[in-house]
Amino acid sequence: MTKIYTKTGDAGKTGLFGGGRVSKNNLRVEAYGTVDELNAFTGLLRDMMTNVHHKIFLEKIQNELFVIGSLLASIGDKNNYLPNLTESAVVAIEKEIDAMETQLPPLKNFILPGGQVVNSYCHIARTVCRRAERNVVALAAKKNTNLDPIILTYLNRLSDYFFVLARHVSFESGAEEVVWKK
Repeated sequence: MTKIYTKTGDAGKTGLFGGGRVSKNNLRVEAYGTVDELNAFTGLLRDMMTNVHHKIFLEKIQNELFVIGSLLASIGDKNNYLPNLTESAVVAIEKEIDAMETQLPPLKNFILPGGQVVNSYCHIARTVCRRAERNVVALAAKKNTNLDPIILTYLNRLSDYFFVLARHVSFESGAEEVVWKK
């Protein structure tokens, strides 16, 4: 039986797909770790959804986040063995956003996260997504990272999706959006 623990990370280093070991506070590890955190929140959000279409689309997002994490965790020519993220994934998110927005009243005020639990989790996913995006930007700024720019585009669009999803689940359930009061 293979054990889940290897003890190879006990000294604060981890292995990358493609070889090499880096510190667990390395920008690459921070980036794919935050994408993994986002994937976990997305799974929680999917579990809380009552709308079957949202559940299915969130599972699609989870699979795409797993691809992103794999790409971020790999170096060298190992990327050739991994699935790619394509522009069609971004387009699919844009279509979901557009479809939800056709049902929503126009946004006239800033809104606060909250109003119901599932809405709040959408906003948590949005903020974790923004952090993942910032971490990938920091990683991309380093020399020789060779990151596909579609990763940043995807994460940017995904955070917009989570914002609109928060509004949409509130709308579907009849919950009022919490308006920011100056």
